[in-house]
Amino acid sequence: MPPDSMNLMIGGEAGQGLVTIGQVLAKALVKSGYHILVTQDYMSRVRGGHNTFTIRFSPRELDSPCEGVDLLVALNQQTLDRHAGELNPGAVVLADTGLSCGQAPCLGVPYDDLAGKRYLNTVALGASAHLLGLDLDLVAETLEKAIGMKKDGKVVEENRQALGKAYEWAAGQEHGLRLPGPAKQDGPRMVLGGNQAIALGALAGGLKFLAFYPMTPSTAIALTVIAHAAQMGVVYEQAEDEIAAVNMALGASYAGAPAMVCTSGGGYALMTEGVSLAGMTETPLVIAIAMRPGPATGLPTRTEQGDLLFALHGGHGEFPRAILAPGSVKQCFAAGYRALHLAEKYQGPVFILTDQFLADSLRALKPFDLGGLAPVRPGGGGASGGDYRRYEITEDGISPRRLPGMGPELVVADSDEHDQDGHITEDLELRVRMNHKRLAKEKGLRSEAEPPAFQGPEDADTLLVSWGSSLGPVAEAARRLRGEGQGVATCHFSQVWPLEPKQFVERLAKAGQVVVIEGNATGQFAGLLNKEAGIKVQRFIGRCDGLNLTPEYILRQLAS
Repeated sequence: MPPDSMNLMIGGEAGQGLVTIGQVLAKALVKSGYHILVTQDYMSRVRGGHNTFTIRFSPRELDSPCEGVDLLVALNQQTLDRHAGELNPGAVVLADTGLSCGQAPCLGVPYDDLAGKRYLNTVALGASAHLLGLDLDLVAETLEKAIGMKKDGKVVEENRQALGKAYEWAAGQEHGLRLPGPAKQDGPRMVLGGNQAIALGALAGGLKFLAFYPMTPSTAIALTVIAHAAQMGVVYEQAEDEIAAVNMALGASYAGAPAMVCTSGGGYALMTEGVSLAGMTETPLVIAIAMRPGPATGLPTRTEQGDLLFALHGGHGEFPRAILAPGSVKQCFAAGYRALHLAEKYQGPVFILTDQFLADSLRALKPFDLGGLAPVRPGGGGASGGDYRRYEITEDGISPRRLPGMGPELVVADSDEHDQDGHITEDLELRVRMNHKRLAKEKGLRSEAEPPAFQGPEDADTLLVSWGSSLGPVAEAARRLRGEGQGVATCHFSQVWPLEPKQFVERLAKAGQVVVIEGNATGQFAGLLNKEAGIKVQRFIGRCDGLNLTPEYILRQLAS
């Protein structure tokens, strides 16, 4: 029988064009009917270092990346030295004839004979395409789309010639590589990463202003918004720093433009005063944080789920917020859309937590159904004219919100404590009432909390609990355990604050053993479950080495 899935890894230095090879192959595989899941591992440097682009593909939908390599495309010796030990039985290595493959089953590619050094990556692409059973014309068309807008006609033609020579060379080689079963076409699909999906979801929700300072691994959110800004009527600004970015977004939101900022942990550290300002002035704001390992600069191009408590507690004082944690690219789109609506309805900050793994993880998705996705409509509600009170004390904490210059009302906002009209006050009794009014909105946010998703038997011996990007690896690990006859279920949270214990306490209490799996060292979410719902977690599995969770990693930890 053919294998269920296959892992292709391309390795080399930054600047060797391995991302171009990977993206073209990923898109060609999707066009051929396969499902894909891409993971990228790269060092924090413009050139040099060791980077990989890994594509897992299958005729069925994939939840998670996996360990082991079936086809290794080595663009340098370091790739061979590092990854030879990860080869699966029957694996094949593509490497230049000048490299030493050791005991690895290697096809020596005569790069110099097939094309000049300038087209090393194109030769690797052509040889790989044949081994993967891809149509040459399809790969060539995909490559030309990738480089055609950037290169002149001569360069495009030379790339096409190098691709064809490499494809023909590979056709004459014996390799024994076994491919997954035949792919099945099921309509058009997009190739998207998590960052792109967050941006598209926000655009669908009516985003009109984005401010950012470039910070890995969040920048692709901004770049995606910018690519569609003219079409969607969005104003964007690359600010001088994160402090300026968050305050620009607050100003835009105050004026009536649904606004978002995107950053990582270090950038959010600078934004916290502005987030607190959003809490006091009750101004809608979406903050997308693409997490990476800290403290400080940490590992700026790697992945981790270490900023949950920072997002929850960042910003001085007490004020309500919601924190969404999508677990898939599809959920990223939904989170981008939902965050804008929650921020507008409850007039305050809403967070989206993603990470480098999910941000850069390309997947094949059917086009999103946009039917019924209404954009945010800022302002409105409550009395108007002379009876308007911006911070009117209400039972649910939500006050009428007018936009400056859009009506006869006087629109006032202040960072100090204020009265119901928005004017500064030091009336301490009123301070208590205003504080409780703001905090009352958390009850509404909790009532709209996204319930966790359960899979598997209700009375499972083991319940694997996860949040955010750990969704796929945990789901596949559980599926493998169930295949061995074990009673294992999963519980995934795509919203981590506020939590509504009624949605999950009973199910967790039924489980024989509750295991929380997170990409951090201290069990941040496990602690929240205990604090908010009294859940005593029997076991915690964490990962903090900068690499994403995999089913194999989880299974090893469970067995230890």
